[in-house]
Amino acid sequence: MKKKDHYGYLFILPFFIVFGIFSIYPILLTFYYSFTNYSGMGVPEVIGLANYTRLLTDSYFLQAFFNTWYIWGVNFFFQMLIALGLAILFSDIRMKMKGLGFFRAVLYLPNLITIASVALLFGILLGWHHGTLNHLLMDLGIISQPINWLNDPTTAKWSVALIGAWMWFGHTFIVLMAGISGISKDYYEAALIDGANRWKTLFHITLPLLKPIMLYIMITSLIGGLQIFELPMLLTDGMGAPQGSLNTMVLYMYNQAFKFNNYGYAAAVAYGLFLITLIFSFATFKAMYRKSMD
Repeated sequence: MKKKDHYGYLFILPFFIVFGIFSIYPILLTFYYSFTNYSGMGVPEVIGLANYTRLLTDSYFLQAFFNTWYIWGVNFFFQMLIALGLAILFSDIRMKMKGLGFFRAVLYLPNLITIASVALLFGILLGWHHGTLNHLLMDLGIISQPINWLNDPTTAKWSVALIGAWMWFGHTFIVLMAGISGISKDYYEAALIDGANRWKTLFHITLPLLKPIMLYIMITSLIGGLQIFELPMLLTDGMGAPQGSLNTMVLYMYNQAFKFNNYGYAAAVAYGLFLITLIFSFATFKAMYRKSMD
């Protein structure tokens, strides 16, 4: 039997071949391109660390960096606020709300819609002259003139952030509900007997015991948020309009590669984004873990 053990490697070999060709090789090739001046044609010219030096002083990349953080921050705040509020509401043993399964399905529905469809939908809702939202607000007498939501830097960023929060809060809600369901009901029953109100129960039982789940949500949201691309790409001109307010790091990388044919610099942007994500994810994990240990 021991002589035949090595045959098992033949069964897993196809996976490693495909993984190496379509995952490892592109990663290594991108790393090589990041040290070159490559336009997609001819032989790449090795220029050392010039692309990374340019990255540190590139005002457009710095703008994309801050835009990405701004959009993710607003997105995560409202996503977590709504999801946590609903999770606490449905898990309250005093209220004993029913229909959790139905609401889970309904709230998760935005995750099942493709981002292209979401962009098309909100492009119609937020349209300037014929947008549904403007017509509704004008009919209610809240505004007198239509607002060009996607042509103002501030409203454009908030629109993208809130659309993202709407898309993902259902997923966050389900994860938080799973975390709350793992907390022993004995804690809540003891708190109820001792006369603790809902706020004390929330801050002394629910939130402390949910820290590992919230850490997971924050890190995964951070990783996904720093890679935001589709909504800014599809809602406007694909170049970060208006006034570069929707120019995120991934959109900037995409345009450098496929609009300006600057593959070498785009590769450096990709690895810069990787390092940024790695550093902030590690810092978030250490900070949250230290607080949970305290």
